[in-house]
Amino acid sequence: MCDQHRRGFIGRLGIGGLLLTPLAAALSGCSSKGGWPDGMAEIKWDRDTCVRCSMVISDRRFAAEMRGGPNNTVFKFDDPGCLAFWLKEKADKYPWMADADTRMWVADFSSKSREEMTWLDPKRAHFITKTSPMGYNFAAVSMPMPGSLDFTDMRQHTLAKGK
Repeated sequence: MCDQHRRGFIGRLGIGGLLLTPLAAALSGCSSKGGWPDGMAEIKWDRDTCVRCSMVISDRRFAAEMRGGPNNTVFKFDDPGCLAFWLKEKADKYPWMADADTRMWVADFSSKSREEMTWLDPKRAHFITKTSPMGYNFAAVSMPMPGSLDFTDMRQHTLAKGK
């Protein structure tokens, strides 16, 4: 008797159930986005590693990411300084990094919480002095602050420091 009721329920679902399945899947995909900006690949904290130094990306306040090229390649970084060096060191191997279509993000050091990170375009961000994972000692913020640098100046300081 139970089987008959179950079959009846499944039969009544019929086409309606089939139509709702893709909708449910699409909606669940939206909610699992986790606050990442459009185009940004999720960083798996304490598992993903920096493409330049191979250090595990743990401190969310200093994370960065780049995405672009013909294959939509993603590079993740544990420190804005690693991003600065990568842009210089790999310019010949990945010429697409200089394209306007290449997207980059840096974590906003002043984000409300570690769970609600805000992501900034490094070319519009301001960089302040903070002790960072690799010792380049820059963190991104959205608003200018006394002594803050733009992305170009931060890169110059980082490259001059070396490592």
